[in-house]
Amino acid sequence: MIKIDLPNNAWVLVGDGRKALVLRNEGDAVFPNLKTTDALTTGRMPPTAEMGSDRPGRAVQSADGRRSGMDQTDWHEMAEQHFANDVARALDARHAAGEIEKLVVVAPPRTLAELRHSFSDGLRAKVIAEVDKDMTKHPVYEIERLLFGGGKK
Repeated sequence: MIKIDLPNNAWVLVGDGRKALVLRNEGDAVFPNLKTTDALTTGRMPPTAEMGSDRPGRAVQSADGRRSGMDQTDWHEMAEQHFANDVARALDARHAAGEIEKLVVVAPPRTLAELRHSFSDGLRAKVIAEVDKDMTKHPVYEIERLLFGGGKK
């Protein structure tokens, strides 16, 4: 269990590359009470065969004619990066509107890095904690318990 002191009206983003929950604490630091403000999702992620059209390319060295293969494009990873950027833009808009004073970000390491990179400097300054775990499959009460200890000191 992680222990974070979350003040009243602080925000929590719980996301991965396909789903994001935006929560707000309507309780206090001792007894947090997270309420969902937004639930964002990418929708159906098509199979890789439907996302890419061709085989990986090949490169030929002009000096000696040697050939080498190029890496296959990971379309799912690219879609997850785009989703993380969209979530960051949505939170930046809320921050610009003056809604976000404190923010906790919970995401798997790769998504956390993408979000951190995509946040504006102003929003990045509002982040009070980062947790590198995937909690998107947990219900809100379980996220609350895992992050804040369920009101126990």
